[in-house]
Amino acid sequence: MTSTPVSDTDGSRIDAVRRRGVETTGIEIIAESERTARPRDLFWPWFAANVSVFGISYAAFVLGFGISFVQAVVVTVLGVVISFALCGVIALAGKRGSAPTMVLSRAAFGVTGQKVPGVISWLTSIGWETFLAILATLATATIFERLGWGGGTGTKVVAAVVVAGLVVAASVAGYHVIMRMQSVLTWVTGAITVLYVVMTVQHVDWGAVTSLPSGSIGAMTGALVMVMTGFGLGWINIAADWSRYQRRDASGAAIVGWNTLGGAIAPALLVCYGLALAGSDEAVLTGIGGDPIGTLATLLPTWVLVPFLVAAVLALVSGAVLGIYSSGLTLLSLGVRIPRPAAAAVDGVILTIGTFYVVFVAESFINPFQSFLITLGVPLASWAGIMIADIALRRRDYDEEALFDPRGRYGAWDWTSIATMVGASVLGWGLVVNSFAADASWNNWQGYLLEPLGLGTWDAAGGFWEGTFAYANLGVLLALVLSFLVTLVARRGTVARQEGRA
Repeated sequence: MTSTPVSDTDGSRIDAVRRRGVETTGIEIIAESERTARPRDLFWPWFAANVSVFGISYAAFVLGFGISFVQAVVVTVLGVVISFALCGVIALAGKRGSAPTMVLSRAAFGVTGQKVPGVISWLTSIGWETFLAILATLATATIFERLGWGGGTGTKVVAAVVVAGLVVAASVAGYHVIMRMQSVLTWVTGAITVLYVVMTVQHVDWGAVTSLPSGSIGAMTGALVMVMTGFGLGWINIAADWSRYQRRDASGAAIVGWNTLGGAIAPALLVCYGLALAGSDEAVLTGIGGDPIGTLATLLPTWVLVPFLVAAVLALVSGAVLGIYSSGLTLLSLGVRIPRPAAAAVDGVILTIGTFYVVFVAESFINPFQSFLITLGVPLASWAGIMIADIALRRRDYDEEALFDPRGRYGAWDWTSIATMVGASVLGWGLVVNSFAADASWNNWQGYLLEPLGLGTWDAAGGFWEGTFAYANLGVLLALVLSFLVTLVARRGTVARQEGRA
């Protein structure tokens, strides 16, 4: 396979050179001389992006399904580990093809057909990075107010500008700067997060925690899906962006392992600790919905607030940097013909506008965001199932030039994959419900298969669903598993022909 930069559909050639430390490589193939990363290098970006104290606050959403502490621990560990292991499988494609994730998915969807999941991927990344920037802004305002330094509009404006500036600057600089930055942030944020645990452990009331009532299997399933979409599945569409610099002879098992370890270890531990905190204090459990980081800060003595703020903001910025870097690559894969740094800057402008809107205009953002997450989680899970099956079926590296040529072996459209994604999404949306109807009424159209299948009943008077599996959001799991199985069977011959084995 070729290892030199190749032309995109417009026939132009882009040289992968770095000027003044800025990565100018866009979606073109990474040259062999640039592929020097080792599997263990994948630990740093994934760990730094997920060691955020926001993981502690996520526990409140898990307990919101009405399950016990033990049940919550089980679904947290399973959901986090499984979802990041799926990211590790997607990361294998980066080693095999030296291109960003959504470009590599052209092998499964066709060079032009990839734009269908590409739009979903771009929206998901934009949503995540804006969400993280919003959290950082609100956390700054809350802690400044607690310190007596203000916390009103002026503080929020400055915080939003600083956070957006940090995110955009790092993402514009690109892969090499981000990898160095993440390795440093890992130690800083990790150390202060440990300090937070030490300073708040006395707030844990094990009597209250262990007395939490158990929930149904449907409630556990719903919590599991929320954890999977909130962690690994929220990153799965960018997983190969960081492995495309891996050596071709790198161990596939090591890539999956380091990716999973880096992504899963921090959130698994932090969410479990958060379950103990939220289960001990009703004020923490209810306050997290409006300001997750700020609520956690209320448990700290004043002298710890500044280092806590630094750790919280840096961890959130770290996650947002990964998102905006990859959303820029996805934007390029959709046919936008601008340099990679400019694509990151465009997404940075969108992030900034979104942050200002939510912080200064919208009254609530956590609930609409969760509704948004589940909605996009269905087609994204379908894409992941198709992509994982495609990776499992392949025996050879990708034909890198064909990834940019609709007349090549991957073709312009793979209608099997498109139909699978559309069909799985339609079925999946029928099995998820909008848990936040008051704050996100635009999403009340979902759940249309629950009553026909006997999985739930709509209570029009109360405005809620009844039934064991009504809020389990089975549609996400269905889209993932069904798309995987259909692709594994229906595209086996297609992949064999693409690789010249049939």
